[in-house]
Amino acid sequence: MKSFLKTKDFAVSGEEFELMLDMELNMLRTYPEPENLDSYYNSETYISHKDSADNLVDKLYQYIKKYNLKRKVSLINKYTDTNKTLLDIGTGTGSFLESAKQNGWNVYGIEPGKKARDLAKKKGLKLKESLDLLEKRRFQVITLWHVLEHLPDLESQIKKITSLLEKDGTLIIAVPNFQSYDARYYKEYWAAYDVPRHLSHFSQLSIKKLFSKNGMKLEKISPMIFDSFYVSLLSEKFKYGKSNILRAFLIGLKSNIRAWKTKEYSSLLYILKMDEKAF
Repeated sequence: MKSFLKTKDFAVSGEEFELMLDMELNMLRTYPEPENLDSYYNSETYISHKDSADNLVDKLYQYIKKYNLKRKVSLINKYTDTNKTLLDIGTGTGSFLESAKQNGWNVYGIEPGKKARDLAKKKGLKLKESLDLLEKRRFQVITLWHVLEHLPDLESQIKKITSLLEKDGTLIIAVPNFQSYDARYYKEYWAAYDVPRHLSHFSQLSIKKLFSKNGMKLEKISPMIFDSFYVSLLSEKFKYGKSNILRAFLIGLKSNIRAWKTKEYSSLLYILKMDEKAF
């Protein structure tokens, strides 16, 4: 591996980290990886672990979140109409599972953060702290919405996750794309690096290679259009000390326009299925 970029934790600690390029997989790894990762999530500003909207960025996040919930449930409904078993890894406060449950899904969730689990409990959801505590069973759909980048011991976790899928099951993963225009524009200030909470940073090739090792075939890649605007708004704050809404909008728009040709959107949604040829 070789050094790709030096950046820092703008959200919590202010500590510096380095992004190392794994040339074989075409992905970045955060170095060093802290021993106590939990402490880097202990912040009132960590948006996915709360439901409130205290400022403009939070309000934008919650607005997009509500819009995306309908799209997420509509997406998973495409992949089964009978065995509606869903496992969501990195559930946060449980809004997605709550919506899926209301749409007839038998839902299970994994969330290591206690504060987020407590908020999910108020929605009638009982989440497990880790995959190791999950009862033995298989699922028709497994989702990771901006979660894969957080997982330590990545290859081992991928093996464990794929083993929980039904043979005809579907794995849905959303992750930032470090090859997008907004990532190249903001460089070390790109908010989606979010070190050290994000331990891995993916390209399209890396997702394909990582999961093919575990018998998974990449079926489809879709853009997550809104992410470029939200990430650009955060990146503006990290780079200039305040969020320039107009500039963030223009950079987010430019990123999407360029991605219309390159397909390198700020975030991408991957649909994976078991590859019958692997068995």
